[in-house]
Amino acid sequence: MEAEALPLRHVLTLPAVSAAVRTARETTEQVLTEWGIGLRHPTVGPALLILSELVTNGVRHAAVLSPQLTVVYAASRDCLAFAVHDRHPYQPQLYGALADTRTGGLATVMELTLGLGGTAVVRPHADGKGKGIWITLPL
Repeated sequence: MEAEALPLRHVLTLPAVSAAVRTARETTEQVLTEWGIGLRHPTVGPALLILSELVTNGVRHAAVLSPQLTVVYAASRDCLAFAVHDRHPYQPQLYGALADTRTGGLATVMELTLGLGGTAVVRPHADGKGKGIWITLPL
C-alpha cells in the first residue's frame, strides 16, 4: 500500500544532529500510542530500530548538505509506513546493502524490513536535491 493512501499521518522535522535519533524514537512512540498501535506490538521494536538507523545515517552522511531531516509517519489498521527525508542527492542501493560484507546500518534496516515482510524504497525528491527512504511494514 502506498503511504499516501494511509489515513493516519504525522510529520516531524529535526536538525541533523545526533540528538535527532532520540527525538525521532520518542516521537514515534508517542505517535504510535496516539494512533492506538501498542508499543508491545511485535513490529514496533524493529520499526524503532529501523527508524533509528535511518536517522543516524542521515545525521552521519547527509548533514553536510542537509541541515534538517524530515520524518514522515503514516499508518492504517494493518500497515505502518515511515520515511526519513534529507536534502543530500546520494541515493543508496538498499538491496545492495544486504550483500555488503561490512556491517552497517542499511544492512540492518533491510534485514529487519524484509524479515517483517515489509518493503523499502528510495524515492528521489522532484527537484533532484534529496531523497526519502520509505519503509512499509505490515501490522
